[in-house]
Amino acid sequence: MKKLGIVAGGGKLPKQLIDKCKKEGRPYVLAALKKNASKDIAKGEECLWIRFGEAGKCLEYFKSQGVEEVVLIGFVKRPSLFDLRPDAYSLKFLKEIGFSAFGDNNLLTKVINYIEKDGMKIIGVHEVLDNLTVPAGVLGKITPDEQAKKDIEYGSKIALGIGNLDIGQSVIVQQGIVLGVEGVEGTDNLIKRCKKLSRPGLGGILVKIKKPNQEKRADLPTIGCRTLVNLKKSGFRGVAIQANYTLIVDKEALIKKADDLGLFIEAIDLEDNVNNV
Repeated sequence: MKKLGIVAGGGKLPKQLIDKCKKEGRPYVLAALKKNASKDIAKGEECLWIRFGEAGKCLEYFKSQGVEEVVLIGFVKRPSLFDLRPDAYSLKFLKEIGFSAFGDNNLLTKVINYIEKDGMKIIGVHEVLDNLTVPAGVLGKITPDEQAKKDIEYGSKIALGIGNLDIGQSVIVQQGIVLGVEGVEGTDNLIKRCKKLSRPGLGGILVKIKKPNQEKRADLPTIGCRTLVNLKKSGFRGVAIQANYTLIVDKEALIKKADDLGLFIEAIDLEDNVNNV
């Protein structure tokens, strides 16, 4: 098996990948992003801690360790250019793209292509961790009602629209009204923001899907139990995710949590719609 370089952000997925590598005997090298990855990720591990802007340091470390493939895993908080403090390698990249302002997906694609030109292959987390996505259908005991289905259909169109503009992946719709779309704050903060905007009556729905031209090697939509808890606290009724493209951190735990909270999770098939945007 090829030696894997793991660039770890936040959440549980990096630890899941490390555990799988150990179980399968796959050699790996770990680098963790400061202010993103959990400190526990480095317990018992040889780990290079890097900040954003130290891509050169990370790649040199991987090359010195014989890494052949790299996976970017876990959520990250995107820094401003002011906070970036790029090393020489990162500065060269920024000069090449002209310090332009890009959406997350556009920027990720440019970063990955730039790194691969340097001889390092980037692979998606779904290529190394099994069973992270689900086919179309309802997960759990709760089924969306007719109003929820209408909100999901409308929310999907809005989410595809903002995704096509490389803005965000999520939208919250209540009774045909868009309460909010995801910007730089992330899904959980979108939920908290929209709580204040809720109308009386049937609660809103979160729709979270990949962008039409999503960079599949990084930043696919991800959902975990924390998002469900935030939905419940905010008075929302459930979530629609995109079948086959949404990463689920722990499927069994997620379904149990949804059932316990009385929320629905529906995986929707949007392949035709995505291709036609």
